[in-house]
Amino acid sequence: MGSTSNSYNEAVDRLNKLLSTQSPNLYSVAAKKIQEITDELQQQVAVEDVTQKLDEVVVDPVVQKLKNGFSHFKKEVYLKDTDLFSKLSKGQSPKFMVFACSDSRVCPSHVLKFNLGEAFVVRNIANMVAPYEKNEYPGTSAAVEYAVLHLKVEHIIVMGHSCCGGIKALMSMPDDGTTQT
Repeated sequence: MGSTSNSYNEAVDRLNKLLSTQSPNLYSVAAKKIQEITDELQQQVAVEDVTQKLDEVVVDPVVQKLKNGFSHFKKEVYLKDTDLFSKLSKGQSPKFMVFACSDSRVCPSHVLKFNLGEAFVVRNIANMVAPYEKNEYPGTSAAVEYAVLHLKVEHIIVMGHSCCGGIKALMSMPDDGTTQT
């Protein structure tokens, strides 16, 4: 930036000398224009300085991965289908409710190729759907109630997968219900 600043200052000085030898009217018009350009360039330099400083900041790789993921989503998904997102911002009307395992290797939207807005998804360990009990574990039953009564889903899917650690742990529990950690 130092050499850019020096070049800029030298150019302004040469222009001032040139204009001072010409007519006074031309000098005032040019001076006003120079001031406008100077203000604009100073704003540009300030933005470039901030951008450069931000680029120099060491960002945690995890945070950078999230930022990159969001940027990719915004450019490659959101901005390419703003009509869909405008529609989705007004409400949802999925046809499917899916109970799926929280396992990071099995994402129902990827496995079943759901588009945004097509599925209301509940994920938990071993895709459990506990029986309704008024005062016990209301999360799953609340999700079912909301999906059926308010979203009017047409299909409820409980999606399992092989090598599920939650099911393996459940099946290894003693019949008396005790657990070991």
